Amino acid sequence: MSDTQAKKSPGAPRRRFLKKASAGAVGATALAAPMISKAETVTLRFQSTWPAKDIFHEYALDFAKKVNDMAGGRLKIEVLPAGSVVPAFQMLDAVHKGTLDGGHGVIAYWYGKNSALALWGSGPAFGMDPNMVLAWHNYGGGKDLVAEIYKSLNLDVNSFMYGPMPSQPLGWFKKPIAKVEDMKGLKFRTVGLAVDVFTEMGAAVNPLPGGEIVPALDRGLIDAAEFNNATSDRILGFPDVVKNCMLQSFHQSGEQFEILFNGPKYRSLPAELRAMIDYAVQASSADMSWKAIHRNSTDYAEMKKSGVKFYKTPDAILRAQLEAWDKTIEKKSAENPLFKKVLDSQRAFAQRCGQWQNDYLVDFTMAFNHYFGRKG
Repeated sequence: MSDTQAKKSPGAPRRRFLKKASAGAVGATALAAPMISKAETVTLRFQSTWPAKDIFHEYALDFAKKVNDMAGGRLKIEVLPAGSVVPAFQMLDAVHKGTLDGGHGVIAYWYGKNSALALWGSGPAFGMDPNMVLAWHNYGGGKDLVAEIYKSLNLDVNSFMYGPMPSQPLGWFKKPIAKVEDMKGLKFRTVGLAVDVFTEMGAAVNPLPGGEIVPALDRGLIDAAEFNNATSDRILGFPDVVKNCMLQSFHQSGEQFEILFNGPKYRSLPAELRAMIDYAVQASSADMSWKAIHRNSTDYAEMKKSGVKFYKTPDAILRAQLEAWDKTIEKKSAENPLFKKVLDSQRAFAQRCGQWQNDYLVDFTMAFNHYFGRKG
């Protein structure tokens, strides 16, 4: 276009300017976008307290994936298995110090720092099932109590409870346990306040991490052990060394998982990323429950096919557990004010909610037996 034409078309300079500006913006965006994305991506290094092959480590990976998917590249959680950075039982300290940005485990593992922490997993929880324990945690004061305990220990971490676990078996034994006296003198693996319960019942307890249990059973270092569920027990190899499993127990009938974040690292995240983490915890809690039903029932059926013998724990042993638990919590409450504070909070919630649940819930065993089991 000539100067004469440009003068005759006053919009031309403006069009040329917009065209150049648009081209420049496209070029700048193409150059800047990767830099901005890279600058805004925060990578957090997590470690679980589980062996890589365990379904529990899979649950940790499931949580990380939900966060990563929702964050759209702004936040990335990478999860390593137990022992990759620190031993399983040292994860809490590593998260506090920033050696790890976060972790996945169970709060009962920190029992040695304050016995009250094991009340989120060990014991009968005044008759609450694991989902009700989570309800207490989120709506009955448990969340604030965890924060109070960690603060008293000078541990700067953010704790999230999630994933109600099905009731755990009494454990794996070389021969079935028929009476309370059969527990006396047994070299037995458990953790948390269950250590005190089984010690009260006469067992010699060894609180080994998950990955060390089956080798110890195989070498005869322990006589019996509990871990958690049909899938984990099968994957870890319990059926390869022991063929008797006793089902139903009060020692860990209301346990959940814990997701930990280093305090300063968590607080440095933008509010919207912290919200994503919170919702990812809730989503993971539901997803883990559904997956556990599917996978645990499948592995339970497979183990029965392979020759594992399952027995219901006799009621006399269950009652002895409750009596041993009562003695344990009486002693711990006298030693530790925070322990008593947590127990009092649980008791009040359990009395109200347990009454409601027991009155409202129908007997599902009746319906199951109507279709698949005993008639009449």
